Amino acid sequence: MGSTDTTDATPFWNLNIPEALHTDHCPAYLEYALDNEKDRRILSTLDADYHRQTWPEVRGFIQDNRIDRFQRVPSDLRRYREYCSKLTDKFGSVMDFVMQERLGWTSLEPKSKTPFEDRDDYKILLNDWPYGIDKRIVHIVVWTKFDLINDPDTGDLTAEARKEIDDYVNKAFVDACGKDNVIWFKNWASLKSIHSVEHFHVMLFDPPKGFVADITNGDRALADKVGYGATVKAMKSLNELKKS
Repeated sequence: MGSTDTTDATPFWNLNIPEALHTDHCPAYLEYALDNEKDRRILSTLDADYHRQTWPEVRGFIQDNRIDRFQRVPSDLRRYREYCSKLTDKFGSVMDFVMQERLGWTSLEPKSKTPFEDRDDYKILLNDWPYGIDKRIVHIVVWTKFDLINDPDTGDLTAEARKEIDDYVNKAFVDACGKDNVIWFKNWASLKSIHSVEHFHVMLFDPPKGFVADITNGDRALADKVGYGATVKAMKSLNELKKS
């Protein structure tokens, strides 16, 4: 993937959108990338030049605890940042949106003191804005009302918490998909986009037909529900002008 901030002298914020939508100044929702070298590099890449991360790469990132190496397709990263900006304006924070609209939870008080014992204490949903990975890989997020305890000395999960998640993942996913086709991870605190609701991620490679719909109760990722926001609206306006 390219490491420059422009392609053919085009600023990163104008890549992967029609020329008619190019702007002289960076949109507010992408200004953060001026100081974020990783995302600026991604946004400086054409979608056509983007390399989707393979299942062996995905497993390697997680096994080596290098989850910072996950990234999104450039145009998806743009959509993600635009949508998060709108959510913050409307709901106050992404966390509030997730609580109200995605989880439907009014309280984070678990019913059971034992993790994964009560089905109302956790919810399985698709990741709303998947990484730029092999399209056969399904990215799921398991949200929990109960704490996933970290070791204060290492910042990583305690051995007990890791075993609890392992046991759950084996039962919920591995039995159906196979050990080599399932891997999970919990984001470092510094990489979390939502800090107040506990969750961990599960990746499935080419799961059995119908399995994902069953386990997520037919959930659909936000990325599949929403359009390209301002880009779509602007294109509609341009088309209407052309017809007039």
